[in-house]
Amino acid sequence: MPEYHPFLPFLVAALLAAVTRGTLRSIIMLLAPVVGGLMLLGVETGTLVQYQLMELTLSPYRVDALSLPFAYIFHIGAFICVLYSLHLKDTLQHVAGMLYAGSAIGAVFAGDLFTLFIFWEILGLSSAFLVWSSRDDQSVSAGVRYLIFQVLSGVLLMAGALWIWVDTGSLAFDVIGLEGGAAWLIFFAFGIKCGFPFLHNWITDGYPASTPTGTVFLCCFTTKVAIYAMARGFPGTELLVYIGAFMACYPIFFAVIENDLRRVLAYSMINQLGFMVVGVGLGTALALNGAVAHAFNDVLFKGLLFMSMGAVMYVTGRTKASDLGGLYKKMPITTALCIVGAVTISAFPLVSAFISKSMIMSALIEEGHGIIWMFMLFASAGVLEHAGIKIPYFAFFAHDQGIEAQEAPRNMLGAMSIAAVLCVAIGVFPAMLYNILPYDAPYSPYDMTHVLTQMQLLAFATLGVVFLHRSGRYPAEVPSVNLDFEWVYRRLLPGIYRIVVRTLQIIGDFIGSYLQSWSGNLMAALNRTHGPQGTLARTWPTGSMVLWVAVLLAVFLVLDFL
Repeated sequence: MPEYHPFLPFLVAALLAAVTRGTLRSIIMLLAPVVGGLMLLGVETGTLVQYQLMELTLSPYRVDALSLPFAYIFHIGAFICVLYSLHLKDTLQHVAGMLYAGSAIGAVFAGDLFTLFIFWEILGLSSAFLVWSSRDDQSVSAGVRYLIFQVLSGVLLMAGALWIWVDTGSLAFDVIGLEGGAAWLIFFAFGIKCGFPFLHNWITDGYPASTPTGTVFLCCFTTKVAIYAMARGFPGTELLVYIGAFMACYPIFFAVIENDLRRVLAYSMINQLGFMVVGVGLGTALALNGAVAHAFNDVLFKGLLFMSMGAVMYVTGRTKASDLGGLYKKMPITTALCIVGAVTISAFPLVSAFISKSMIMSALIEEGHGIIWMFMLFASAGVLEHAGIKIPYFAFFAHDQGIEAQEAPRNMLGAMSIAAVLCVAIGVFPAMLYNILPYDAPYSPYDMTHVLTQMQLLAFATLGVVFLHRSGRYPAEVPSVNLDFEWVYRRLLPGIYRIVVRTLQIIGDFIGSYLQSWSGNLMAALNRTHGPQGTLARTWPTGSMVLWVAVLLAVFLVLDFL
């Protein structure tokens, strides 16, 4: 079925999910990624479907070696997300989730910037509804802020695309390169959804505000579509190496002190995106393969961690580290699956993150970026602390709160189990993933250097965490709300706005009172002249009036003469 776009099953499923209920809706939603995946089996690299729309040549369906790995993982991720959400009866989340997953697949197959923009906007709008699906004040506010970032990204993309079309007469989505104003607009459009520094808060703000199932959908698609778009449009852009290194490092400091465990995972997502951005910036075959492979794996292991925290939230209604603990006795399967996700994101050997992250680290050394390599080592150690240890420890083992709980629903456990099995299987058999990567760059992750380096790093990072805990220097988990750059637009800018409004009000009141006083004085003066008792209201003799008329005529004659 290569002539049919894999987006279509998701569109049909979204429409049917809106009018069906119960088991029928569940079957339809599960079939969408299955049918879409079967459609991919019949398509070959190089497939291109084009249409002529007036003067535009549009390519809504282009299949190549870069788009296929993302399409594969998006279908797998969609199936896992749907399975995880089957216990829900929420039509809004089901419809939005299907449109969201489908638009991600549509975006990676877009061969032109106009088609990319269409799916880009569906991606942003449908995901905003997933944030709003909690239906409380926090999710409404967070969803509005989230949507502002998504709309800004879409506006920049459209502006850049139109600029390119005016300059070149083409909207083909290929390598753009960072030259010219149009390229910079598109670069920042992609950067917003990649979670660039100071443009990242829609992730840490919006994801924890969604429902347990909504957050799982959110963590799988938007940022990975952005990584794909960056790899397509800006491979080898050196600026991305430094941006990615900063992205990988700075979230660690906020994740360490964060109390909300889903927000910790949101910071962890930015950290992992940093590795992918570095790989795209290096631009070598090995680095790009590493970025694509890490994006593929991140859908699984980050999805697994978000699913485990979602299961905890579904069962207990809590996600704060200060409110959790001791759940390993009551949720043993969820605990074990969460530990698999924690081990994977920490990049232990024999799990999937190890075989992809090491590719990026090796590419850094090959390209002579020794200092960046050291920063990325620090970032790798930080991952072990905030995601590998903090998440499972505080959720399941620390300070037993005596919470009444039971194991998560079977569909949740099934979805988590699929992700966990894939995390381990890809790590043990890396060829499963390497064979679908876009570029020819042979790589062997299990040589002595890679394994020993990683094990030493993990060992010292673990000792560091143990020392901080034993010495009492580890930040305490206390009820709190931590803001990073979002403080600017959630606190500073509203504060400045209030100050400006108050200042203008004071100035307005002063000007108003002055004008009122001045107008009162003016009216009094006019009243003295023109009022009932004023000068001009008096009775004047006829002779005086004739005299004044003569004076006025004389003045006019003089002026006319001059």
